[in-house]
Amino acid sequence: MNTTSPDPASSQHLKSSDPASALSGQGTLVDQLVQWAELRMSQQVFRPGMRMPSVRQLATERGVSRFTVVEAYERLVARGRLQARRGAGFFVREPEQAASPKRARATPARVQPIDMGWLVRNMQSGIAADKAPGFGYLPPDLCGGELIKGGLRSVAATAGLQLSHAALAQGYAPLREQIVRRLAELEISASPAQILTTSGATQAVDLIARKFLRPGDSVIVGNPAWSAQLGTLSMMGVNLVSLPYTPQGPDVAALAELAASCQPKMLLLNTVLHNPTGLLLTPAAAYQILRVAEAHDLIVVEDDIYADFLPSGIPTARLASLDQLKRVIYLGSFSKMLVPNVRVGYLAASAEIAETLGNQKLLTSLATPEINERIVHRALTEGSYRKHCQRVHAALDELREPTFARLESLGLTPYCRPQAGFHGWFDTGVDTIALAALALEAGYLLAPGALFSPQQSPSTFMRMNIATSQNPAVLKWLETTLNQLRR
Repeated sequence: MNTTSPDPASSQHLKSSDPASALSGQGTLVDQLVQWAELRMSQQVFRPGMRMPSVRQLATERGVSRFTVVEAYERLVARGRLQARRGAGFFVREPEQAASPKRARATPARVQPIDMGWLVRNMQSGIAADKAPGFGYLPPDLCGGELIKGGLRSVAATAGLQLSHAALAQGYAPLREQIVRRLAELEISASPAQILTTSGATQAVDLIARKFLRPGDSVIVGNPAWSAQLGTLSMMGVNLVSLPYTPQGPDVAALAELAASCQPKMLLLNTVLHNPTGLLLTPAAAYQILRVAEAHDLIVVEDDIYADFLPSGIPTARLASLDQLKRVIYLGSFSKMLVPNVRVGYLAASAEIAETLGNQKLLTSLATPEINERIVHRALTEGSYRKHCQRVHAALDELREPTFARLESLGLTPYCRPQAGFHGWFDTGVDTIALAALALEAGYLLAPGALFSPQQSPSTFMRMNIATSQNPAVLKWLETTLNQLRR
């Protein structure tokens, strides 16, 4: 990118960094400043074509002399990381202009790139939920910790002989029977032979992809969509075809065109309380989606892992209830409503597909932990899970409107107004990759929009968790940083 105008974001990357604004690293101050700049380049905080802060500004913000900054910039120019333009300043070089990797240079600290796995890695990094508006689960005060404690006590009292046998690949039989009853409440008819338990819905997607897809096959996915599932497909070399969303849901007219032009093998959609927008699938859209799938012989994978966040009485549609598991493979999970590390999910499909995927599961991971499945079964059968869901619904309903109003006061524009769940999809007006990198440096976790794009395209959108977006310090930081980046 060739530009001589200053990037409003670049001048604020320093002010929004660590509170002490002090260098850290090894070697002289020049060495440390070089390492700091290269680290920000690797994180794409300083992106190709961006103008670096002026010598005076960087010296002030980093607490060093101008001579130190000049020396560091000159060293970065020599390494091919920066380009000096007379009268304009220093600019980050395009990647192909960088120095040969064979040239000796200081190695910056290893960082994880902001890619499809970035959010998942950082949700597991130990950042507290109240500092993580990008968190993908309920915070500790809302998740089902007490249910898990009760389940653990119950399992601990179970005779050792019952737990000493090898777990079944299909999953704990009483839990599968209970899932059948839960599906019946959603008007999905199934038998225990059609249920396969999994370690969350992500494993279910992996099993399905391994069985039915080959590198180069095309799969239609939502845009936006959950990055972990997109990452699973990308690692297989699958061609991800973006199905655009509107504030009313998936664009069914675009779906028909994509199915005709791309010859896809599969369609993967999150239908109820869509991640990240919070949208619900309408009956009209569900009917049209199934018509397209039948016309083009598509395998349809319906991700319904947020089903338990939808209170009764709010109308929606499910592909599996219309199709009755003939073409649709239905995915569910208990991990979102319960604690994240009790990974219990399931898939429902035709008996033939369920058996085939059960064999696939047996060969790749033997079985899912029966202890976890017994814990979930106990919660389901003793009525505590239903009460927990009702408590969560009430808590989220109380938070939703005030949180949306507070975020709108910061200049964030909501994509839509979800009726339930904990997701919000907001337009910030700035590059949210840069915003998320700054947040992580300050100790906060955001969910930038590029991670929900099949092609990881730059985006001004980001997902916010209304249950973890209450911390005044985080909101103040967000307000200040957004104002700086928008200047």
